[in-house]
Amino acid sequence: MSETVIFAGFFMFVMAAIVVAGSAYQKRPAREPDTSALAEPEQPGARGFLAQAFRSVGETLPASKASSNPVRTLLMAAGYRYPTATPIFYGIRSAAALLLSSAVVILAALTSADGFSTLIAVGCAGGFGFMLPEFVLKRMIAGRRKRIRRAIPAALDLLVLSIESGQSLNQAVVDTSAELKYVHPDLSSELQQVHLELRAGRSRGEALRELGARNGDPELKKLSSLLVDSDRFGTSLGPALRTHAKYLRTRMRQQAQESARKVTVKLIFPVFFLIFPSVLLVTLGPAVLHMMKSFADLTR
Repeated sequence: MSETVIFAGFFMFVMAAIVVAGSAYQKRPAREPDTSALAEPEQPGARGFLAQAFRSVGETLPASKASSNPVRTLLMAAGYRYPTATPIFYGIRSAAALLLSSAVVILAALTSADGFSTLIAVGCAGGFGFMLPEFVLKRMIAGRRKRIRRAIPAALDLLVLSIESGQSLNQAVVDTSAELKYVHPDLSSELQQVHLELRAGRSRGEALRELGARNGDPELKKLSSLLVDSDRFGTSLGPALRTHAKYLRTRMRQQAQESARKVTVKLIFPVFFLIFPSVLLVTLGPAVLHMMKSFADLTR
């Protein structure tokens, strides 16, 4: 392969990386966020074009239309609940598989590899590219669960204030969702969906139970169980929520202290394998060189 083709391929790769980075960090117009947790977000510019392209590719796959697809559950846990989320995700999967397979084919052409090895490499790259978006999605779900867990104490304080001021639980959920929209948007969208389900005629117990099962976070499940039990048995909700908020803050403080105590143990490996050899090299290196020079003079 000539140097001109290699230079052109490298130039195209750099240009594609610049376009992707620019579209990711471009300045968005200031506008009011969408008030619906189920509405599909409007993607401006290149993002909208890519979303439409991924959707067109994903709709051709039969798996994206199955209602019992487990990917739909993962997308809901990650916060993507609009109807076109599943086709777009499958379009991203197909594009990733095609991109990695094409990269392997180009690399094989540059290195003049044999056909059988190239075929195996292309199959492995395509499978890895197809599985990579799901791995990234699971990482996004884990990050969203952490953000929701950190937002629960603040949501409990707002629920206590709303309930003790005389509001019903439904109105307290609406007010809490509105107050958390900009500070903790993930938990705000979960509470907003509870409000939408209640307006659609779903019972309060089912909507609250689905709140904990939809995301999978243990602390959110405890909160939904607390709300369901208080609503079922008619107990006072304000003291129960205040006690639960105190318990959550104590638990988060203990987890932070536990993580801080683990730092000293985790630092053993970088200190021993990275810092300690450098210290030995700096301190003992001149002495070793001096001893080697002295021994060399004695053997002459």
